[in-house]
Amino acid sequence: MSVYSTKSFEVQNHSVHARLRHIVMDNKSLQDFFNEVGHIDVEKIEYVPFIRFYLADQLRKKAGEGFQEQIREILHDRDTGGLTIGVQGQTNNHDDYIKFSTALTHLIGCPNFDAMSKKFYARFSVKHEFDSDTYLRKAYRTFYLHTDGTFVNEQTDWVLMMKFEERNAIGGESLLLHLDDWEDLDKFRSNPLASQVYEFSQKGRASKNVDEVVYSTTFFEKNNSPCIRFNDQCSVPKTIEQAIYHKEISESFERTEKKVAISLPVGDLILVNNNFWLHGRDAFEENEGLYRELMRQRGCFAPN
Repeated sequence: MSVYSTKSFEVQNHSVHARLRHIVMDNKSLQDFFNEVGHIDVEKIEYVPFIRFYLADQLRKKAGEGFQEQIREILHDRDTGGLTIGVQGQTNNHDDYIKFSTALTHLIGCPNFDAMSKKFYARFSVKHEFDSDTYLRKAYRTFYLHTDGTFVNEQTDWVLMMKFEERNAIGGESLLLHLDDWEDLDKFRSNPLASQVYEFSQKGRASKNVDEVVYSTTFFEKNNSPCIRFNDQCSVPKTIEQAIYHKEISESFERTEKKVAISLPVGDLILVNNNFWLHGRDAFEENEGLYRELMRQRGCFAPN
């Protein structure tokens, strides 16, 4: 069902999750965008920050009036706060995927530096065998619900994940939970431990390239609504009570029936408000030929 429509794009209700929106673009508009930015190589996008905003401007022009405003409204709207969109088969070039996703993120704000890749975005793969110190790359176990940016001091308002490639993959769906759908929100938010300052850190994890320590409460307020900062791998409790509090939060996330699994086609991305959406990944079925490559961007909203 259409929520908003122009000649160049249509905002639809997502077919799987009632809170999400799905944006369908006119194929010619997409082709025009890729043609317009085809001369720009990825190295220049990585080295010259203003080129990233040029990409955003070109996508805004090709998509037409209202496109940027609709994306911003969806992500800031507490009732939705998330969307999916893709290249719709108009290209299978990974450089084009980077250009498209970068254009989108620079319509809403600015990505943070990603220490894992030492760029403003990170590409990573999930395989049958991988020597890793994080659940991110471990295919056959659930990557538990969390928010991004928990262990860095930069504001992380949104997170984008785009699927670049996939082979022999059964399972591995994106897991999503909107904070307002969580049955135990009031229980954990009203707990005195909710206002205690926690240590969040990834020190010692070589894959993260981050040694800083962040101190923050688990819950905070934004626009008079509760938000959360949580990642089970980053929580460094200092007392038994703190440890049990975070353990019970994580267990509640994993058993809630409000958690929804979303499948993304190659060339599609999901973009959510990181302040009140949690995300994770379901386990894959074992397959020696398993391969999935994703791209991540995360960052802050532009000032209104």
